[in-house]
Amino acid sequence: MPTPTQVVDQMYHNDAFSQWLGIERLVDEAGRSVLQMTIRPEMLNGFDIAHGAITYALADSALAFAANSHGRQAVSIETSISHTQSLKAGERIIATAEEEHLTHRVGIYRVLIKNESGATVAIFKGTVYRTSKDWEV
Repeated sequence: MPTPTQVVDQMYHNDAFSQWLGIERLVDEAGRSVLQMTIRPEMLNGFDIAHGAITYALADSALAFAANSHGRQAVSIETSISHTQSLKAGERIIATAEEEHLTHRVGIYRVLIKNESGATVAIFKGTVYRTSKDWEV
């Protein structure tokens, strides 16, 4: 059985979008992932704040890494996000995905995204379907 880091290494190296976001992995554990990134000017919307898709994408990557870290391939089947604070270019954000419920076929995760001062800027919930296929690394 591969370790969480081996699985996430394989996922990340094949994930051009997470790489484009500039995601840095801080923690790879079974059922848990901590990622960080910096908001860049090309990630801003017409209000000069981070486009909602940016925090969503960071949370989605954290969900994917946490959900697959058990060594079985998992895909999201339902996700939602609440944006609680805007972000500007240059701000660093940290996403922490934690497993809340896990069965043979379904996993439920909560991802909190915080800014550098520790304020919550987004809350994401994701449900994944766990396939019968194991990761081979």
